[in-house]
Amino acid sequence: MKCADILVIGGGPGGLGAAIEAAKAGASVLLVDENPRMGGQLYKQIHKFFGSQTHYAGQRGFDIADTLIAEAARAGVELLPQTRALGCFDEGQFALLSLANQDATRLRTMKARRVILATGAKENAVAFPGWTLPGVMTAGAAQTLANIYGVLPGKRILILGSGNVGLIVGYQLMQAGAQVLGIVDVLPSVHGYEVHAAKLRRANVPIYLGSTVVEARGETRVQQVIIGQVDACFQPIEGTHQTIECDTVLLAVGLSPRTEIAAMFGCDMTFERRLGGLMPIHDETMCTSNQTIYVCGDLAGVEEASTALDEGRLAGIHAAAACGYGDEARHARVAALQSSLNTLRSGMHGQPRKEAKNDILQLAHRKGIVGETI
Repeated sequence: MKCADILVIGGGPGGLGAAIEAAKAGASVLLVDENPRMGGQLYKQIHKFFGSQTHYAGQRGFDIADTLIAEAARAGVELLPQTRALGCFDEGQFALLSLANQDATRLRTMKARRVILATGAKENAVAFPGWTLPGVMTAGAAQTLANIYGVLPGKRILILGSGNVGLIVGYQLMQAGAQVLGIVDVLPSVHGYEVHAAKLRRANVPIYLGSTVVEARGETRVQQVIIGQVDACFQPIEGTHQTIECDTVLLAVGLSPRTEIAAMFGCDMTFERRLGGLMPIHDETMCTSNQTIYVCGDLAGVEEASTALDEGRLAGIHAAAACGYGDEARHARVAALQSSLNTLRSGMHGQPRKEAKNDILQLAHRKGIVGETI
């Protein structure tokens, strides 16, 4: 049976950050991810990140992924792509399933002293008449087709949702040769970053605020979409409908944490709308009500890739400390990461998430959730 001090489940920015810090502290670390390569959503990000050099400003997401993977390998992290964590069947023992066809021993077991869950988030959907027609898909699915496989999901595209995902994917599809016919959102204002919305506005892409998709129509796939303005209860207003001829509708209506494995481990949950909905309660060390389980990234509340990376680094440091690894320098490292997270959550868009995170931490303390102190 394979043994490691720390098992990290999920190879996105949060999981990679956690694995790197834990390994640098001296812990033996196994990082598993069900995809063919580590990096998570970073490999879909073809735009340049902005912010600070600490968060790889000026670099494209796929380059950041390569940098983190190389850093993890140098730190001694054992990387297992194409491997799915099935869960815990005994105290400290875990079942892993290899998804590689050439692997003769597909099911294996391992033992770990601590587990860091970085399972990410799943895309939300919204139902309307015609939403099951071919051509209606999530924005993430379209981004995967275009940026990973080089396939345009459609030529004439309408996007429902004006968050960062919808805005970024819309602009990337325009760069790939598609025509974006509009962004539709029920809210009265764009709720993604203005820097992303401005790119679409400069390209004369209309943004229909206070509106929604009423119906998608077509025979064998989407051919046209009816949109309309909404009232105070977000219901379509008669007489405001207009028809848009398109072949694709992308749903960019938010993300929700993937909590299945966290629930399997018995982690207490709470619901926080500002962070994506149902999620594990955790303290400042990223420790959950199950004292052997840590969380980070979108599982700990849907935010940005830079936030996920910092949370992962915090989880890695604290999980390693719980296993007896690390030195006095970790105190300064933790303080710097916490300061960085506060900075990332400042400003108009970050403040609601900062308030939500504070609520989560207060709830954790009321429930007596306290991780390993360092």
